[in-house]
Amino acid sequence: MTVQTDRPGTGPVEVHKSDGGGGPRTQQSKRVRSARLAPYLLLLPALAATLVLLGWPLVKNGLLSFQNLNMRQLIQHLTEWNGVENYTEILGSDDFWRVTGRSIVFTAVNVVLIMIVGTLVGLLLARLGKKMRLLLLLGLVLAWAMPTIAATTVFQWLFASRYGVVNWVLAKLGFEGMADYNWFGSQMSTFSVLVILLVWQSIPFVAINLYAATTTIPKELYEAASLDGAGAWKSFTNVTFPTLRPFLFATTFLEVIWIFKAFAQVFAINEGGPDRMTEILPVYAFIEGVGNQHYGVGAAISLLTILVLLGLTSYYLRLVLKQEEDEL
Repeated sequence: MTVQTDRPGTGPVEVHKSDGGGGPRTQQSKRVRSARLAPYLLLLPALAATLVLLGWPLVKNGLLSFQNLNMRQLIQHLTEWNGVENYTEILGSDDFWRVTGRSIVFTAVNVVLIMIVGTLVGLLLARLGKKMRLLLLLGLVLAWAMPTIAATTVFQWLFASRYGVVNWVLAKLGFEGMADYNWFGSQMSTFSVLVILLVWQSIPFVAINLYAATTTIPKELYEAASLDGAGAWKSFTNVTFPTLRPFLFATTFLEVIWIFKAFAQVFAINEGGPDRMTEILPVYAFIEGVGNQHYGVGAAISLLTILVLLGLTSYYLRLVLKQEEDEL
């Protein structure tokens, strides 16, 4: 609002007072505050979905892990709390530690092979011409898009003992003893099939990511390296690898998580057999919980599986961060 006042020897003077609507400075501060809140507001739907779909089941699973929950309790709707008895039983079992060690070794072997082969395929994509690159990318995308159970079923057919393509090819190549070989009859042969399956399913993700990363490398760096007399290996170690290192670290981190929880492939290929010798932690939790109807024990194993995975990933991240600090 405007108020007119008279001063001696002067005319009326206008004095501006705030009418409570806020001046330019107040409006600017509101805009700044809104801009700061915008990212958090955009994250709210994702956070809400995570809490509903992951957080609440995790809480329920944690409560089940402290209960003695078998078929009798389910039928009678009983809740029997037994404290940490499930965890004491699991941690005191040799089977749990055997499966844990097997899971870690299984994950390490798969991740190493996936990263090596995937990196080579990604570098090959960067070297190919447009037509061949498009053809290879199409094959990778089709392999990646194939449903997990469908891919596992195909591998069961390929490695079938009597009519499998693999045994037929090996027999034609002169390995007559492999004509009726049972790939799912021993621990090592079953794991061999699983490793081939998981590597085949994971290579597209790594290769496409690495190829996309190579497109960000300026060509001038390679030209400068060639002028300095660097060959293919020197160009890779001094130009390509330093640029791809962050992508390799991130992809390795994701692959560790994906392989460690590869329940569907391991269970579908042979249900953790033969004689439960190919069980990894997710399969072990399912068989103990649902298969043997010890639901409280299964819930406890699943939570311990999450803790083991968190331990592995935190150790890996600590190594990555330490390496980056040393480089700085």
